[in-house]
Amino acid sequence: MIALSRATIISLAALFSLYHVVLGLSALEVPRSPWPTVASLAAFAGAIVLSLLRPRTRVLPVWIAVLDLAVSVTIPLAVSSQLDPDASNGYATWYVAAVGTLLTIVMVRGRDMYAWIGIGFLTLYTIWWAGFDSLGELGVVGSIVWVVAANVVMYAVRKTAEDAERFAEVERKASEWRAAYDAHVVERQHRLEHTYTMAEPLLTEIVRSQGELSEEQRAECVLLEATMRDEIRGRGLLNDAVRQVVTAARRRGAAVSLLDEGGLDELDEARRERVLTELADAIAEADADTLIVRTVPRAEEVAVTVVGLKAPEDDEEESDVTLWLEIKATA
Repeated sequence: MIALSRATIISLAALFSLYHVVLGLSALEVPRSPWPTVASLAAFAGAIVLSLLRPRTRVLPVWIAVLDLAVSVTIPLAVSSQLDPDASNGYATWYVAAVGTLLTIVMVRGRDMYAWIGIGFLTLYTIWWAGFDSLGELGVVGSIVWVVAANVVMYAVRKTAEDAERFAEVERKASEWRAAYDAHVVERQHRLEHTYTMAEPLLTEIVRSQGELSEEQRAECVLLEATMRDEIRGRGLLNDAVRQVVTAARRRGAAVSLLDEGGLDELDEARRERVLTELADAIAEADADTLIVRTVPRAEEVAVTVVGLKAPEDDEEESDVTLWLEIKATA
């Protein structure tokens, strides 16, 4: 695979353009008047210099593209006006290849429409000036081939760039998915280890006693089951402080439900800790038989709601709401 640097490509384009200028100067004796050719050579050289400037910006500025198109139209008119279409003009028709070179640069620099208009004009004008057979003799076909080839190459380059960008996006998403999956595996492993650490003493005791547990041990089993359920359904609502006050509330007989619906996922660590601290304080101070704690999914203001219910003394009465708290996502 041969790789060419940007500077090398620009140098080759400049040298090739200089070659057309040399050809034009070498045939100044052919036109009836050399001055239109001299002016055309100067215009061509200026257009080439402007078109090769700012190489790090791939797309040619519109004003330069318009200037190149104007030069591509003006040069054939000016030079051919001093030539005999029925004679063998030799290198005096240098403008055909020169215009093809200029329009190829315009095509490569991303201004397809201007290049197509310019090569279309060159083709139609040459047919009008010297006939259809002159397209091959004067080199117009070669200029058309250059512009078409440049268009095909640039289309392939753009397509390759788009594919590369799409593949990079797919790779990025795959990396994110892999990272999330690995994090999920690590988190699951951590929770399994944490659950085993909590359950291992009671499980050992159950095996040792062959299921003959005291009332106190049975109560501990119920408490452990509720704690494990919290780790599954309410893990976003837990930190050490919340775990302690929830356990204390259950030991005094309260029923506590923690439901995490992802409302804290988008909070930074500082705001999340503030919310959980307020939650722990609310649970610790609550005088309720039932506590329901739920995150608010995708909330802008409220992050967590806490509802406390007090069991009525009369079974026919409804439970009293002793606590209704909305913890804001922002302080």
